[in-house]
Amino acid sequence: MIRRTLVGLFAASLLFSQVGATATTDDFGDAAIAYDNGDYTTAYRLWHPLAEQGDADAQTYIGYMHYAGEGVPQNFESAARWFRPAAEQGQVLSQMKLGFLHYGGKGVSQDYNEALKWFRLAAEQGDVGGQFNMAVMHMRGEGVTQDYAEAAKWFRFAAEQGHAGAQSILGVFYLEGKGVPQGVREGAEWSLLAADQGDASAQAIVALLYALGRGVPRDYVQAHMWASLAVAQGHESAIENRDSLAADLTPEQIAESERLADDWLAAHPQ
Repeated sequence: MIRRTLVGLFAASLLFSQVGATATTDDFGDAAIAYDNGDYTTAYRLWHPLAEQGDADAQTYIGYMHYAGEGVPQNFESAARWFRPAAEQGQVLSQMKLGFLHYGGKGVSQDYNEALKWFRLAAEQGDVGGQFNMAVMHMRGEGVTQDYAEAAKWFRFAAEQGHAGAQSILGVFYLEGKGVPQGVREGAEWSLLAADQGDASAQAIVALLYALGRGVPRDYVQAHMWASLAVAQGHESAIENRDSLAADLTPEQIAESERLADDWLAAHPQ
């Protein structure tokens, strides 16, 4: 799934921080320490017996190591073989990874229905990535009849957990009345939340909203600032808007916009 649309790979550190605490053996803890130190061979050796005994967290780690090629050659088929029993036990990360594998047809059959099944199970446990992926698949009609209202429902769940991509798309839905009653103010609010998290598409939209005075007071300085931030992230469609605004601003207003942009960047380090 396109990285800008669907949630991508979890970093190893994120995986470690989110795996449950059901496994309490010394071997599991020693394996976790080895993994954290980059000693994947030892981690694999210690986790593998636990995974074979049915420990869902160990199965998730072993699956991830095959998925990422850590300590073993990358092998999506082997990854899926370990993710599946963990996912069936309710392990959220395994459910998500199995969903990704079925979506892309890596190591398993390419099957949107299966992908949707596993994303749904993760989403129903409150996983923000699962909620976002559910929304995207309903929006696109992948593995399910296209349904903007259902997509909006899942985007809202993810947006309320702070997912910038979900906030950005939900903002567009409200601005366009897609799957929800049209509401310019609600659209602006969600777009601003996403823009303030650094979502370039949302920043470009917020720039237009300030320029037009839709859902926010008309403010060309703010519009120029948000357009400039979007352009700085490579959002090409914001270039024309930024340049058009600059043509109508005084040098003092442009300087104020640049100061505001610098302040925003200082408050939001990469």
